Amino acid sequence: MKIFIRLVQYIYCGYAILLFCCFLLLMLPIVLVGFLLGKISGGNLIMHSARLYASIWLFLVGIRHKKLIEQPLRKGAAYIFISNHNSYMDVLQIMKSIPVSFRALGKSEAGNIPVFGWVYNAVVVTVLRSSAEARSKSVQRLREVLKQGISIYIAPEGTFNMTTEPLIPFFDGAFRLAIETQTPIKPMLFLDAFDRMHWRTAFTLNPGKLRTVYLEEVSPEGYTIEEIPVLKEKIFRLMEEKLVSYSASWIGG
Repeated sequence: MKIFIRLVQYIYCGYAILLFCCFLLLMLPIVLVGFLLGKISGGNLIMHSARLYASIWLFLVGIRHKKLIEQPLRKGAAYIFISNHNSYMDVLQIMKSIPVSFRALGKSEAGNIPVFGWVYNAVVVTVLRSSAEARSKSVQRLREVLKQGISIYIAPEGTFNMTTEPLIPFFDGAFRLAIETQTPIKPMLFLDAFDRMHWRTAFTLNPGKLRTVYLEEVSPEGYTIEEIPVLKEKIFRLMEEKLVSYSASWIGG
């Protein structure tokens, strides 16, 4: 019986991966048009198309996204979106969860993946974390994006949370940027990405629910650069308490 279940799992994952690759190929003409339109208009076109394909892919593999809104987004507002991060599924959940134009901060290494990297580089502000100069340039690009009224997404943990704690310590970047640009932070919780696909391998993918919780936005007004740790700790505790209250499955497990 175990062998049969494992075989079904591999067939399902193979189907999902093949479908994902097909959608990447369908994205290529849109990416080419996007490059011709420029970074803003072209980037928005690519991002909205990627969101559509992400929605279709999730539906076809049997994953149902659900929004739990503790506080709705303000119409026309630009945000710095943040979330917990412990699954490759987060990439698709980000696209599904953020309904406005945005750019994400991501690792530059992912942009080197054939085909996927073309789409990735069009909608992501990449950063080479080992280079202080590269990090500084990435932050400057994020500031320029916010000036255009476009939101951004940053995973403040910086990498996968591979522990049984709700979160791992946050980096300063999102909170420094919020204070410097006076952009509100919108925390989100990704409750089920870990259950849909474990961080160890894509072959743990399985159908089911995928919930996003939209927490209350946090204004950086009144905070100074010296108070980055205070703002960071405030949001860390908020997200930690909410993950516990929603019984996130990896906690203590």
